[in-house]
Amino acid sequence: MYENEIAQIAAKGSNQEVYNGLLQLAKDAMQQRGRIQGKKKIYYISAEFLIGKLLSNNLINLGIYDQVAEALKSHGKSMAEIEEIENEPSLGNGGLGRLAACFLDSIATLGLPGDGIGLNYHLGLFKQEFENKLQKEVPNPWITDKSWLRRTDVSYPVMLAGKKVNSVMYEIDVTGYDNQCNTLKLFDLDTVNDTIVQDGSIYFDKENISKNLTLFLYPDDSDYQGQLLRIYQQYFMVSNAAQLIIDEACAKGSNLYDLPDYAVIQINDTHPTMVIPEMIRLLNGRGIAMDDAISIVSRMCAYTNHTILAEALEKWPLWFLDRVVPQLIPIIKMLDVKVKEKYQDERVYIIDQEQRVHMAHIDIHYGYSVNGVAALHTQILEDSELKPFKDIYPNKFNNKTNGITFRRWLLHCNHELAAFITDKIGEGYKKDAKELEKLEAAAGNAADLKKLLEIKSGKKAEFKKYLQQKEGVTVNENSIFDVQVKRLHEYKRQQMNALYIIYKYMQIKAGKKPETPITMFFGAKAAPAYTIAKDIIHLIICLSEVIKNDPDVSPYLQVVMLENYNVTYAEKVIPAADISEQISLASKEASGTGNMKFMLNGAVTLGTEDGANVEIHQFVGDDNIYIFGESSDAVIEHYAKSDYSSEKFYDDDEEIAKLVDFIISKEMFAVGDKKSLIRLYMELVTKDWFMTLLDIKDYIKVKEQVFADYENRGEWAKKMLVNISKAGFFSSDRTIEQYNNDIWKLK
Repeated sequence: MYENEIAQIAAKGSNQEVYNGLLQLAKDAMQQRGRIQGKKKIYYISAEFLIGKLLSNNLINLGIYDQVAEALKSHGKSMAEIEEIENEPSLGNGGLGRLAACFLDSIATLGLPGDGIGLNYHLGLFKQEFENKLQKEVPNPWITDKSWLRRTDVSYPVMLAGKKVNSVMYEIDVTGYDNQCNTLKLFDLDTVNDTIVQDGSIYFDKENISKNLTLFLYPDDSDYQGQLLRIYQQYFMVSNAAQLIIDEACAKGSNLYDLPDYAVIQINDTHPTMVIPEMIRLLNGRGIAMDDAISIVSRMCAYTNHTILAEALEKWPLWFLDRVVPQLIPIIKMLDVKVKEKYQDERVYIIDQEQRVHMAHIDIHYGYSVNGVAALHTQILEDSELKPFKDIYPNKFNNKTNGITFRRWLLHCNHELAAFITDKIGEGYKKDAKELEKLEAAAGNAADLKKLLEIKSGKKAEFKKYLQQKEGVTVNENSIFDVQVKRLHEYKRQQMNALYIIYKYMQIKAGKKPETPITMFFGAKAAPAYTIAKDIIHLIICLSEVIKNDPDVSPYLQVVMLENYNVTYAEKVIPAADISEQISLASKEASGTGNMKFMLNGAVTLGTEDGANVEIHQFVGDDNIYIFGESSDAVIEHYAKSDYSSEKFYDDDEEIAKLVDFIISKEMFAVGDKKSLIRLYMELVTKDWFMTLLDIKDYIKVKEQVFADYENRGEWAKKMLVNISKAGFFSSDRTIEQYNNDIWKLK
């Protein structure tokens, strides 16, 4: 299929022409596949869709990737070079958005009718650059004339602060693996103007809503105008979504009273919460009595909670909402009154005594399902964080452990490993990831284990070359690749990993050299207003500089902070990783999905019993994962008793104090910003909210064991094999199947 077209495209002169040709070929092929149809449809509303580059992923799902790659090779071109032409869509940031992208892929792969709904951000979160060893944020434009984005003639009126704007809807096709297509629908305003961004920075007039509404994902909300802009964005997203959902249901024959038979809305975190009062408002405006409208919407909406962190459960001052969406205030107040009439517990009120609107409370009271995203996370929600709601609605709560799409995170980014697996167990795992279980028995001999190690070495060499071309950084491909790549946040504890670097630096200076050199990779963006997170980035880059300039240490230890870490970078570094750092404070990471991508590609997890690490541990067993640190129960108790004191750990333990003191040593001051380093030092000594010093010694002990075990290459290869073979549970196909069976009930 498409032999002639592919041959003609591969023969084109420039890489840009080849990319343009393949882009059009894939778009045409997806159109020919047709749309997945069904009476009832899932609408997955999310502030983020971190979809990554799409060309190779779409060619794989269309079944023509190998054909294209071979044709390019015959003309002296490589798929990797063509992929570099494509811009990565700036529509997401972290795990929330990457999960949403995996879910869309799996929804289509399973043949379920379902679309994503979000916003068409012009400049994304930001592009990260390092200047003077500090993070600098610059705009990240991605939209070009030729892209996957397709403008439609769909438009809706939306009232923002009493003024009407008219939206425009764009679409990106989402093709299932060996299946038909759904769409990602992204709303925008024609009046948005990138030129209001000042001097290549991310700063702009936050009050000029008609020009700034969809410029940035998560605009800086450290001031009042930024907080209002977030509300504008969220309402614009859900008002368009609600109007679209009603229109599509009516076109299929709904009389609105039976709307739950046509549509289910999955609210991905609290950002889309206003879809509930907005949908009620729209139905009421179409003549449906208020109580009936509430009943209809409550049978349509399901809520996914992604966090245990209090600051991530949005609470907006009522008067903020009144400024932006006055039309929703009577409905929100009425929903709150209904709750207060039934329950006397202030913890479950929608509007609290400080006149703040708790968005998650709206979702829980006026939706029919509440799910966490890993077994431990859901348990913590039910037992503590959301216990008052669990007591009221015991049947609403359920767990849906996150998953990843194996098409991108194995077939696309690790062709060699995918070929090895296919050779051993056939191709069934590509659609049914549980078949990976067969791999452990099929590939247990010495020759197979050696092949696994060779594949890993090859990916490390590839990543070395990529890093050299991209950043001019040279790494030792024969070193241990220890990788921590994820959003920069104190609870993820990149700062603890940095303290280990200091420990290892001191060990090497004292003559205790590792048998195999170690390269420690970090990749992370810090929110522009998150000062301590930016200080941690500065610390890591400074440590990299100190080590690079020390001839006693640099042959044995290297630290690399990847600039502007994104999906494309992830696709390169994850297959190359030996060790997967998943070191969040137990009880704080809802799930994580990076941990799943690493294990699928044969990295071994070093982590706490947190999030989905708990389930990974259960699958791979004690011998194939490295667990350290306090348990989630112990951590929760420390918070409850307020008995953790970082100052006490610092004062009572000379070894810990020595590590922390190095942050403000003469070596660090010689290369770094003194104010930033002192601020981070003080944060660790006097606050350390996420208990770095509580776990640091156990972390060092277990990490040293990891490096020692790495030296037995045959045993290490067995650990790799077990991790790959046990990764099948963490397929997003499984997750979506559970969502559909338990919540959506589409087919």
